[in-house]
Amino acid sequence: MSSAAVPIIDSLSALADATRCRMLWLLERQELTVSELCAVMQLPQSTVSRQLKTLADAGWVTSRRDGTSRYYALATSSDESRRLWQLTRDQLGGRAGLEQDARRLAGVLARRSEVSQQFFASAAGQWDRLRDDLFGADVALRSLVGLLPSEWVVGDLGCGTGAVVAALAPYVATVIGVDASDDMLAAARERTRGLAHVDLRKGSLEALPIESGKLDAATMVLVLHHLPSPAAALEEAARVLKPGGRLLIVDMAPHDREEYRAQMGHVWLGFADEQMRRLLAQAGFDGIHVHHLAPVPEAKGPSLISASGVVRRM
Repeated sequence: MSSAAVPIIDSLSALADATRCRMLWLLERQELTVSELCAVMQLPQSTVSRQLKTLADAGWVTSRRDGTSRYYALATSSDESRRLWQLTRDQLGGRAGLEQDARRLAGVLARRSEVSQQFFASAAGQWDRLRDDLFGADVALRSLVGLLPSEWVVGDLGCGTGAVVAALAPYVATVIGVDASDDMLAAARERTRGLAHVDLRKGSLEALPIESGKLDAATMVLVLHHLPSPAAALEEAARVLKPGGRLLIVDMAPHDREEYRAQMGHVWLGFADEQMRRLLAQAGFDGIHVHHLAPVPEAKGPSLISASGVVRRM
């Protein structure tokens, strides 16, 4: 049920409970599962499920399935619901317990990324083979469209072993590659040895070590599904891009290969077209396009999408 279709008295009734307001405060910041909400709010599953149903019936939460998991988020689809939630959220400021909720939420997000971190710590030596087996050897090159003006400064966010950096470096002024893994960066340095115009930096994609407005364009190739908070990473990408700068994303379409979570540290089982458009729009991008890439016959992995957007001009 959309929030626009819910009578205002029902919306107000749903907000007249401190626990439900805490829940919405969390779901505005991050999509969470029932078990994650239980961990953050320190409530039993039956209580969390009951409160989510009340909020869903009143149009305050939406949910989507990702493999065997279901993620919940704040839903404010009408101007009326946005204004009402803003008033409610302002009243929550300084309430006891929210700071603790925020700390526990950070812990939940950290745990999401533990499997990915463990995978990358051990997989740098075989990453190229795994990637080629799943998606084909030229996946990055097939996806680099229109990113070659010689004066551009381009960022490869989540550069891994440096395949995209090496492909772009001969054609642009500078390529800045960022990755959180020391092992991946070591492999990238080896791959780009002797190439000019390469600047490799260690850092989180949710807190990029790049100054604001530095980049003309950026790429995120097979990265987003590893991140505990894709929205935060896209907001950072928008920050480091110039107004009018373009972001190109290559990632998996939705799939059901649940084993990827344990085997390769995947946090998300692909991204639907509309989900990708929503994430980019919320991060500050316009001119959003999502395309499905033609499959490579020998590739063993899920089908791929490319998505692009342009940072809004002020």
